[in-house]
Amino acid sequence: MDQPALPPSLPADFPLSLAQAALRGARGTCPRCGEARLFARWLRPVARCRHCGQDWTLHVADDFPPYVSIFVTGHLMAPLLIWLVLEQAFSTLAAAAVIVPFSIVVMLGVLQPAKGAIIALQWWHGMGGFVRERAPETLAP
Repeated sequence: MDQPALPPSLPADFPLSLAQAALRGARGTCPRCGEARLFARWLRPVARCRHCGQDWTLHVADDFPPYVSIFVTGHLMAPLLIWLVLEQAFSTLAAAAVIVPFSIVVMLGVLQPAKGAIIALQWWHGMGGFVRERAPETLAP
């Protein structure tokens, strides 16, 4: 199977670390150049970056972003639920009235940044059809 062709050249602001690429993806910008938008719609990535030409149709994020979102939401909601029920003596119905809407907002709020960071992770490591690229400064001699 042929490797996809590399875009013409590395962008001037190429990420030097996985953390930088993942932060760009979490912000919803292209992990490769940091300039253009990564998402065309809420969870649908653009087919190709308008700035650097990177093909984003190669990503295979699948179910991992929802798992990350559920994990983060659960770890934020558990202490809040314990505090509401044990410390504030909220009834079950009152606690549910607070927790359910807040959980939905947090879960949906974390979902797009998680998907962007996971797409960046896949790109950085050359997974799922992406070509593994590194700036000349990051290559070992």
